[in-house]
Parts: sequence; C-alpha cells; structure tokens
Amino acid sequence: MTPDDRGFRREMASAYRSGWQFIDLATAIPHIGDSLMVTLFGQPIVITREEDEDVRAYRCLRRPRGATQPVRCEVRYGMVFVNLDQRDHQLFEPDITTATPRSA
Repeated sequence: MTPDDRGFRREMASAYRSGWQFIDLATAIPHIGDSLMVTLFGQPIVITREEDEDVRAYRCLRRPRGATQPVRCEVRYGMVFVNLDQRDHQLFEPDITTATPRSA
C-alpha cells in the first residue's frame, strides 16, 4: 500500500462514511425475500425486503460464521439509502408543525 492509498482511504472514511449513501431504487427488490448485495467503502452490505415488506440492510461480518450486523437503512421517495455511521443522524429532518388550539 502506498502512502497515497492510506491518505485516500482516510479521506474517504472521514468525508463520506458518516453520511447517507444512495444504494439503488426500491424497485430493485420488489418482492419479499429479494435481496441486493453491494460493497460500500470496502464492506459487503446486503439490502433485503423482509416478510413485513420493510427494506433492511445488514453489514456482512466474517466473525463468527458470517454473522450479520444491522445497518441504518431508509427508503425515501422510492430510493434506498444506508448509513454506516453508528451516530444518530437523520436522513431528512422531520417536518414538525404543531397547531396549538386558540383560546376563545
């Protein structure tokens, strides 16, 4: 590995890993049990449509015996996004509008 490779990997990890990454359209996994395998920042990720029809993502680990680890996954506007960062980031800010009743 050259020094440039290490610098590039460090830059990729700090700049992009902490954000939401577009994976594919939700139509790529239309049926229950369908899955999609992608590699994101050198880590294998499986996106699957579960029995409750929710889309979930899992990081494929090699320890022990190929255990999976859940990854933050959201479907917005028909697009699948994942976030490998464990910190609490929201994909989109919720639109919070609270109507307060007026007193007469």
